[in-house]
Amino acid sequence: MPDDPAVIPVLAAEQEEMTAWRRDIHAHPELGFEEHRTSALVAEKLRAWGLEVTTGVGRTGVVGTLRVGNSTRAIGLRADMDALPIPEANGFAHRSTTPGVMHACGHDGHTTMLLGAARHLARTRDFEGCVHFIFQPAEEGIGGARAMLADGLFEKFPCESVFGMHNRPGLEVGRFACRPGAMMAGGALFDITVRGKGAHGGRPQSGIDPVMVAAHIATAAQTIVSRNADPREVAVLSITTITCAESYNVIPHSARMKGTARTFSTPTMVLIRDNLTRVATGVATAMGAEAEVDFRIVFAPLVNAGEEFEAACAAAASVVGDDRVDRNGDIISASDDFSFMMNAVPGAYVIIGQGVAERPGSDWHHPGYDFNDDILPVGASYWVKLVETRLAPDS
Repeated sequence: MPDDPAVIPVLAAEQEEMTAWRRDIHAHPELGFEEHRTSALVAEKLRAWGLEVTTGVGRTGVVGTLRVGNSTRAIGLRADMDALPIPEANGFAHRSTTPGVMHACGHDGHTTMLLGAARHLARTRDFEGCVHFIFQPAEEGIGGARAMLADGLFEKFPCESVFGMHNRPGLEVGRFACRPGAMMAGGALFDITVRGKGAHGGRPQSGIDPVMVAAHIATAAQTIVSRNADPREVAVLSITTITCAESYNVIPHSARMKGTARTFSTPTMVLIRDNLTRVATGVATAMGAEAEVDFRIVFAPLVNAGEEFEAACAAAASVVGDDRVDRNGDIISASDDFSFMMNAVPGAYVIIGQGVAERPGSDWHHPGYDFNDDILPVGASYWVKLVETRLAPDS
């Protein structure tokens, strides 16, 4: 942890306890919408600290509410709780006890930092208004944010703004990064089913080869970004899988393609969807086959609102110093479905440094990843400072 007096001293002193919470969560990872133990742990701690607690929001989500004074102002702070279907390669004592599942993205640390902030704010109550601590399930591509929204998140817990945070391996401990406007990509997943006509591999003239059709679709699809999208827009379209029957001498009846698209604007994502459908069906028709496209937008682009961006950067600067907050950070081609909450309520999202030399070679979604416990007081202090400044009395 950086030797910075702006890191709240009480939270610095509680690092060991927060580390125990985090490592307990890490040792018992749960996949999206299966976070029953984690949700129960979160709810138990929040209740013990005097917060109003609502469970089952978006199936396994938890919202803790802390009210101080009579102000009608309210903000939301969000942390994600789910793990990934990755076998853990680490050998330390707090490694996963669930075969094939691990916290490989730091959601155990995100949950812990928000818990640490909730406890501190519950005892200091140095703000005026309402804070909703939103513990979200199922961030890893299966719709946890939208499930909470569909369950009436902001109708039940109205917020004027909402804030999120994620760790970043490769960014020095004691640093934050953010950027105004679009910061993280929207993401889509797609499946393309190509139907031809099966035949003997030695008699291709008697069939319609879906493997060749799929190969032509994969090649033609690369023109969508280079020739259909605005060159000023950042976009990625990747075909990641082509599967069909596995035989040396059989032309299969069908082939299946999978892939992903990433963009920083919704109109560009729609353009990719429409053109991918056009290319796939058109190429298939031209070659005597059929193609069906299932294109699913699973992440919206994450776009920081102006006022909330400034508030988040100011809070981060109050913890680590203004010169250690990058206000024009890199755009990130990864996605976070917190973007759907930010589409509903203005918000901001910051990146907290996880460390460079401290954890070499273990990026997000890596079987050797582990959250850096040294940053727990830094992240918890950020949340506290954000609440105290955003909901300052008479603000």
